[in-house]
Formats: sequence, structure tokens, C-alpha cells
Amino acid sequence: MTAPTYDLGKLHGGLRLPGHKDDSTRVPVRDVPIPAQLVLPIEQHAGEPAQPVVDIGDRVLKGQPVAEPDGEMGVPVHASSSGTVVAIERWPVSRRQGGKAPCIVIECDGDDETFPGRSAGDYRNVPPADLLLHILDGGIVGLGGAVFPTAQKLMQARTSETECLILNGVECEPYISCDDMLMRERAPEILGGARVLMHALQVDSCFVVVESDKPEAIDRLEEALGEFGDDRIVLKQVPTIYPSGGEDQLVQLVIDREVPSGGLPTDIGCIVQNVGTAAAVYDWIVRGEPLISRVTTVTGDGVANPVNVRARIGTTIEDIVRFTGGYTDCADHLIVGGPLTGKSVTTDEVPVVKASNCILVVARSSYSLGELPCIRCGDCAAVCPVQLLPQQLFWYACADDEQKLRDFGLTDCIECGCCDLVCPSHIPLTADFRKAKGRIRELADEKARADRARKRFEARNDRLERERLERDAELARQKETAKSAGAQAIAEILERRRRRDEDEPS
Repeated sequence: MTAPTYDLGKLHGGLRLPGHKDDSTRVPVRDVPIPAQLVLPIEQHAGEPAQPVVDIGDRVLKGQPVAEPDGEMGVPVHASSSGTVVAIERWPVSRRQGGKAPCIVIECDGDDETFPGRSAGDYRNVPPADLLLHILDGGIVGLGGAVFPTAQKLMQARTSETECLILNGVECEPYISCDDMLMRERAPEILGGARVLMHALQVDSCFVVVESDKPEAIDRLEEALGEFGDDRIVLKQVPTIYPSGGEDQLVQLVIDREVPSGGLPTDIGCIVQNVGTAAAVYDWIVRGEPLISRVTTVTGDGVANPVNVRARIGTTIEDIVRFTGGYTDCADHLIVGGPLTGKSVTTDEVPVVKASNCILVVARSSYSLGELPCIRCGDCAAVCPVQLLPQQLFWYACADDEQKLRDFGLTDCIECGCCDLVCPSHIPLTADFRKAKGRIRELADEKARADRARKRFEARNDRLERERLERDAELARQKETAKSAGAQAIAEILERRRRRDEDEPS
């Protein structure tokens, strides 16, 4: 990788990076055949894992729900092809860096028999609230990487004064080109999905944003826009600067508004969705096909034929790489995602999930030098797109100083990796920050648990005190009643005695 150059344009910091995308965009997207086995993690979204609704031995159909959300934050998981459930067990997954998580394993029968679809018909006649619920049933999440449930994100936007929709086609991280190829080959579906989302949000403005180094995608989108004739949808180009595709950075580039610290784009009137998410919404709402496949880039010096593939969710990396031609002799390291934000995995048994935008096979010669002491050069601060001080955060992370980390804005770090890339000491700053953020979350969770325990304890004491007061009051009432009854009985006795005395002769 050649040395990056700094670019202090409209956004603070950022880097111009070599793309390494030509190899994977030379041929059209290739469809991976139905594998012998599908491995479907039940946790493919932000929020609580879905819960299996099938048992071992059940036959399932393509598009059939096999796991349903447990709680408000979640989406269903669907079978990517027809076959038989042969196991529900823990399996290596990419979201946990090669660790294992519960998965539903399906042995495919090759028939690819489809579960009856449930398209929304003409979505324009569907009330927005009902359309949002239907989007939820499609298992759709943000395909840009955050995998936040799309329906919940749209529902949250409906509660705000949302003015516009932004479709993110900015794919600024090196090697990743799945969105580029999707825009080249499925521009009408992306724009159709934009229309569905606009109806669900009840907004009349949409920006489709693409980097200036994607001329083929831009041409295809312009052609599709001409065919649509919808003035509400506008195509915008942005400079090819990493990480201009970050949600907050994209909003600032497109509408020149800054998302507040700790806030959301909806706080300033817009909502961002990935172009892949828009296409998935179109497939589900118009065609009745839930999110069961995605375009994924297979690339790197360690793979024989870099290419973009359309793979069924649950297909293992091993099956995909074999389909593309296999590994090269120098293949050494596997990353799911890009070189800056991806996650290393230790096995190619890991399945492709909804978040898998890239399979990067790194060669041995691609490794950098080992970590050296910080020389306080300040390059990391110069390129940080959210204007943090990574050097200071690094020291506070080493000292495990939670308060200082909060004071210096660690929670605003978007983990883009710019600081890693320019650090002359090769310090893995982003990894350190990710760990520190995890510790902060753990401490926050512990505090929340302690607060809940304290509140339960106080509530219990309040209840016991209330019950004691109620018992005391009841006892006092009973005593008063007994006292009144006793006084009444004495009065009656005296009255009877008086009458008796009056009746006796003198």
C-alpha cells in the first residue's frame, strides 16, 4: 500500500487511500451455487439474538423464518435455501472474531423450493405504519456494517422531524467494492427501494450519494433516474476521502449539518440507509423475497481470482473462496470486512452473514512492522475525522482512566482506523480504543445493574414499610372496633339492668 496523503477539505482529517478495487470489479457479480450446508447465526443484527422456531429434523423452505426476534430490537432469520435442519449448535462466527455463537445448520436438498412470499403489493396504498411492520418481517438490517434493524431505525425516524433520506453508496474503505457493483447492476432496484423508504418515512427528498471515483455506478444511476423521472431523488457525488462514508461524515458532506455528539442524524432532520439496504427493501416489499443473500467482495493478494459474488446468507467462506478459484500460495490471514474496520478470523468455516461486505485474504508480505513506542508526532490527531486526540486517548486507555476517556470523547470514536494507518510506531490504536469502549460499556452495565438492584432493594423496603403501616392501621382499626363493640355491650348491659330495676316493684 502506498503512503496515504492527508486531505483537510470540508471534513476534518481523513485520508486519500489507494482503492485496490480494480481486480474485483473487472467482471460482473457471480452467483455462488447452493452450498451443501448453510450455517445461519441467530444473531445477525444489533439487539437481542433471535430465537429458533424450528427443530432438528424439520424441513424448511427458501425464505422461511427459522428464528424470530426476542424483544423489540431484533429481526427474524430466514432459511437461504430449502433443506433439513440437522443441528442447532455453536459455530465460529465473524462478529465475535472467530469465537462461536448459536447457529442453525441446514443441509440443503438442492431443490431451492421457495416459501410462499408475502409482498406488500402496491406499497403506495399501504399505510406507512403497516409498511414499517412489513419491513420488519423481512429480516432487513443496515447492510453498511452496523446491522441495525432497518424497521426500528425507520420507526425512530418517524418520531422525529425527518426531512430527507440519504442513501449511502460511498464505499471509501480499500478493497471493498460490493456496493459499487450493486449500483452498476441493480440501480433500478436501489431507486425503487428509495421510493419505498420515502413512502414509509413520509418524506419527499432523497439523496443518493456516490464517490467521484465510481463513474460506472454514477452513469447507471443517472440512467435509471432518467427512466424513473422522479424529481424527489437527487444524485450527489462526494470526494473519495476515507472515511467520508461514515454516517455522521456523510451527513455533513451532503446537507452541511453536524450530527451532535452522542446524537443521531435524525436529530438534524435526516436518516441514512445503505444502497444495499434499499435494494433489500425493494426485494422484500415488491418481490416478496426476504434478506437471504447479499453481494460480498472476495479479494486480496491471498485469493486467486478477486471478484464480487452474490452469496446466500449462511454460506461458509470456505465454499465461497473455493468457488472463486481458491487461495494463493501466499495466503496467510483472513479478514471479514475491510483492512481498516474488518475483523480477523482464524477459520474459513465462518459463514457469510448480513454484515459480511468483504472477505479479504491477506498475504504474508502485507504485514506491517511490530509496535514501537509512541513518539508524540500528532499525525493521528491530524487525520481524525471526529477531531479527537488519539494520542491522549491512548495514554488514558493504557491507564484505564475511564473518566478521562469519557472527557476526551472516546465514545465519539467511529473506529475508522485512520490513526492506525498514519501511526509511524504501528500502534494498534483502534483496537485499544475498541477494548477501552468495551470496558466503559461493562462499567456502565455494572452501574446500571447496581442501580437496578438498589432500586429493587429500596422498592422492597418501601413495600415492607407500607405493609407494616397497613397492618398497624388495620390493628388499630380492629382495636377501635373492639373497643367500640365493648363499650356498646357494656351500655346494653347497663340499659338492661336499668330496665330491670325499673320493672321490679319498690
